[in-house]
Amino acid sequence: MDKLKKVLSGQDGNDDSNVLAERVSEATTLGWGTRVKGFIACFVLGVLCSVMGVIFLWIPGNGLTLFAVFYTFGNITSVCSTLFLMGPMKQLKKMVEPTRAIATAVMLLCLVLTLCSAFWWKNNGLAVLFCILQFFCNGMVQFVIHSFCKRCCEEVFFCLPDIRTFHLSPVYGR
Repeated sequence: MDKLKKVLSGQDGNDDSNVLAERVSEATTLGWGTRVKGFIACFVLGVLCSVMGVIFLWIPGNGLTLFAVFYTFGNITSVCSTLFLMGPMKQLKKMVEPTRAIATAVMLLCLVLTLCSAFWWKNNGLAVLFCILQFFCNGMVQFVIHSFCKRCCEEVFFCLPDIRTFHLSPVYGR
């Protein structure tokens, strides 16, 4: 019926692609509750994989390889957990913004180098070093991506009452 109305009103164009894209978008859009559940599930899975990787580090033999694989998979899953909150395209666009591109590149490089040091180079020290760098880069990328987290941390660390401004405030008669 809508198509007939468009034809009769002279608006018949190639809107089939727009209608199809709109239907796909509506079908794949998640509600807020589903997004939060997906975020929590992926984040918990990522943390569990990372913890399992640390436990596997102490297994003799293939422990280093298991450590690198599980720790890296855990970090990837933790980063992907935020895809549920902001959507994949929005997060990817934010990750490649000029202020975040270096942190993203270093994090991805550390992910690859961790696996290379475990599988091909067989160097325990490098694998552990790259995992530590993964941890810090992952934290930096997550901190930079989420402005809400950034604002909360700024409020906690930088907005503590300052005695000098407290006394100079016009509210207190000065």
